[in-house]
Order: sequence, then C-alpha cells, then structure tokens
Amino acid sequence: MAYFLKKNKKKDKVYLSIVNSFYDSSRRQTVHETFASYGTGQSLIDQGILDPVEFLEEEVKRLNFENNNKSSLEISDVAPFKFAGHFLLKSILDKLDIRPIMNVYDMTRNFHFKLYDVLSALIFARCIRPCSKFKTYFEVIPYLEKEYSFSYDQLLEGLAYFGDNYEKITEIFTKLTKEKYGIDTHIGYFDCTNFYFEIDKEDDDRRKGPSKENRSEPLLGMGLLLDANQIPIGLKLFPGNESEKPKIREIIDELKTQNEIEGKIVQVADKGLNCARNIYEARSNKDGYIFSKSCKQLPDVEKTWLLLDNDYIDIKDANNNTLYKIKECIDSFPYTFIDDNGQKITFHVTEKRVATFNPSLAKKQLLEIQRLENKAHELCLSRAKKEEYGECSKYMIFKGKDGSKVNAIINQKKLDEDKKLCGYNLLVTSEIKADKNEIYHVYHSLWRIEESFRIMKSELDARPVYLKLKSTIYGHFLICYLSTLIIRLLQIYELKDEDSYQDIFKFIREYHYVLVGNKYINMATRSDFITKIAKKTKLPIMNAMINQKQYEKIMSYKL
Repeated sequence: MAYFLKKNKKKDKVYLSIVNSFYDSSRRQTVHETFASYGTGQSLIDQGILDPVEFLEEEVKRLNFENNNKSSLEISDVAPFKFAGHFLLKSILDKLDIRPIMNVYDMTRNFHFKLYDVLSALIFARCIRPCSKFKTYFEVIPYLEKEYSFSYDQLLEGLAYFGDNYEKITEIFTKLTKEKYGIDTHIGYFDCTNFYFEIDKEDDDRRKGPSKENRSEPLLGMGLLLDANQIPIGLKLFPGNESEKPKIREIIDELKTQNEIEGKIVQVADKGLNCARNIYEARSNKDGYIFSKSCKQLPDVEKTWLLLDNDYIDIKDANNNTLYKIKECIDSFPYTFIDDNGQKITFHVTEKRVATFNPSLAKKQLLEIQRLENKAHELCLSRAKKEEYGECSKYMIFKGKDGSKVNAIINQKKLDEDKKLCGYNLLVTSEIKADKNEIYHVYHSLWRIEESFRIMKSELDARPVYLKLKSTIYGHFLICYLSTLIIRLLQIYELKDEDSYQDIFKFIREYHYVLVGNKYINMATRSDFITKIAKKTKLPIMNAMINQKQYEKIMSYKL
C-alpha cells in the first residue's frame, strides 16, 4: 500500500487528490482509490497554505511513513468495521435520483464538498445510529460503505444549507416520489406535533406554547402531510407558540401549487384541527374534509342524537363480538369565524355526521374517569389545596381563595355527562355521498401519521437537538423527515407493507461486517426479515463471509 499525489489537468486547471495504491488479491491486480480530493487546492489556499502542491506532497510522505510503521502498533487505529444494513435506503435514494439535482446546486454555490454526500451520509447515519452531529461525523460516517471527503465544519455548512432551503428540498423529494412511485392526493392526512428544547430563553422560532408532552420549555412546531397511501409529502416547521390550525391550509395550498394539483383533496385530521375557518377554506378551494369533533362540545340536539340507540348498526368480528356501532345523518350546519380583517363570517354547510360507539374504548375511558373520581374524593377528605387536584380539577367546584385550603365538592353533573359519552366519537365530513364505513376506515388510518411522528421521536431521536442556529436546527428536522420518507417508501412500496418499521430499523442497525484480512465477516443474527430480504434481493447477505466484490455488490444494489 502506498500513497501518491495525483495531478489531473482539465480545461487549464489542475485538480489535486491523494490516491491510495494497493494490491487487491480478489482481483489479482493493483488498484487505485482516491483517499482525499482537494479540487484545485483553493480550499487549502483559503486556509493560508500558499503552495498546496508542496503541502500535499508532505502529507503524502507522512501517510506513507505511518503506513510503513503501522506494524509496530499493538492495536489498529481504525476499527475494521462496516455498516451495511443501509444498502436498502441507499437503493431508494438512487431510485429517486436526487444526486444530479444536488450536483446542480453544487455548481451554484462555492462549496468545497458535495451536497449529496452530506445529505446521504446524514440520512444513513440517522437511521443507523441517531446521535449528535459531532458523534455522527466521528463515530458513524467513517464506518459507512465509502470514505467521505468533507470535514465536520463542512457537514455543518451543508446542514445549514439544507435548513435554509428545507421547503425547496421537501418539494423536490415530493416531486421525485411522485415521478418514481406516484402519490395519491385525493386524500391527505394531516397532523401537527412539537419538539421541546432544554433551554430557558426563547428565540424567534423556539417559543413557549402548549406542549404535546406537557413541558414548559420553548417549542418548535412541525406539521406533516401524508398522501392516501400514508407517504409523507409535505413538511412545515413553525414557532412553538403559533396555532396549528392555519398550518393545514398553508401546507395543502403549497402542495397543490407546487405539484399543479387541480383536483380535490380530502383533508383528514383530528379534532385539534377542526375549526370553522379550516372548513370554510376547504370549501372555498373545492376541497373536502373528514374531521373528528369533540362530543363534549356538541349542542344539546346533536348530543341527544349521538346518544340515542336508534339507527346504530353493529359491526362484528369473526367471533360475532361487537367491534363498534355506527350510524350517520346528513343535514345543514351553521359555522361562524372571524377573518383576518376582523369581519364575522357566517356560512352553512351540508355535511354528513358519522357517529360511532366502541365498547372497548368506553371501558377504557370509564376506568380513567373512575380513577380521577376516586382521587378527587381522597383530596376532598384531606382538604387539599386547589393546585393539588391537578387533572381532577375539571370535575370539581371550588370555594375559597387560590393557594389556601378550600372547600371543594365534586361536580357530579359533569362526571355523569362525561361517563355517558365514553366510547362515542363523531366524524364530520363534506363527503356526503361516501359510505359511512369508508369514512370510518379512512379516518382511522390517521394512526399512520402518528406513527410517522413516533418514528421521528423514538427511532430517529429527533430530540434532544444539539444545535443552536435556526438553519442547522431546521436542517436537522429535514434530515429526520427525509429519513422517515425513505423508510416509508421502503416499507409501503418496496416491501408491500408486510413488515413493521421496527423490523426495518432492527435490520439496518444490526446488519454489519467486520473486515478480517481481505474478507468480510457477517456479524448479523439470522432472522425472518433477513431471510426475506435475501430472497427478494438475491444478494449474499445470509453468507457468513463475503469478499470485497460481494460487499460492493450489496452496497450497489438497485431496486
């Protein structure tokens, strides 16, 4: 093995690189491999190195000296370890063909690294071992299938670029997904979440607001849109103190404009996004909607209809047990909201209401109310302070000053009302011609978007975020979004939605090799998932030992 400085002249410019020359026993010939590329050497000049050629010649001497004397080392400086499970993710990225687009952006920026290299390395590393960007650079990226030539500072520079342009990059991936896999926008699933930051002081984007995890720290909000097949097709990041309700309008409007969608999108969201303004905007844009509605806030007439047993149809399982009951009605309903100019807008909409009753859900909710009721009785007997009641306070009537011991009685009327509504749910939709069971199943597919958030928060460890700048923070969440998108494409389209995302992540993280001599030793444990992938790809991933050529075949697999 020997290093040398290669000078490649193109169009009156000299491009410099350090090349490693070594004998490959599997091919029985000497091969050359780029160790590091320096372009024209301008990056070295920018660092104050006046003669890049002389500097790199000295670097070559140092590398050869270390190589000739490495036999004196008792332990290797670099672990002979290679991740390999991400070859499936790599094949998805290759199929989307994002590299040429990133190369165009390289040409318009004075970067001394490849944007695609940073993007792909961050996605692979996030899926393999989520950690800080510092650890990612030094503890994960060096053990991917190739040697990357960007520095840690350049990784952060690329991440900041992604963050500043996250909407543009999201749009590009959506369009490439549409081109390669197709997207179905006749239904769009939408939901929001937020991520808390363990900081005290707010800034422009990390603002204090209602937290999904009941935290008091500053938050950053995220809105996510899925198509009918539960593929992520839209992302919006916003300050944590802003309302989530306008975000559904913003993302869907942007999506329709970007993808030239003239048809109807049926928006599916939970009751947190059900408001008169969103319904008005959907109707104005000739879109539809399926929202859930809080049963506790229904007018008395609608609440009476919901609780009446009339017209409910039992939906049973194979053992004749009731899964849920369902009924529907169509009527005209009034809505009112205040627009951006402070004007009161009142309108009427013909909607279908689909009511359901789930016995299992009723049992669960009744137990929770009973728990709160028991706790409230105990606190009353001990004459606890008002702040000690916590969640029980919604079922209490207090008499006395805050902070003092108070006279408190249980609000039995509210308890009885909430118990009556246990197990009931109400769906509101503009799709009056749709079958009630279809509406029910479409709405209950909303769990897939919650699962996507769970992938980001649990599998990809979207937080804690070890970054301070808005650009790099947004870049971090873009990488989490793109990782989720690629996992979903793999799971739903390539694997036909037959495997859980947990199985996919387990394979990606556990499938790796250890290099011994010129052979790769497979360190993964046999599983049904690996057997399935081996059969599907016809790759030697079940082999206990492979050579360099086989390893390269695995890592260059094309879907």
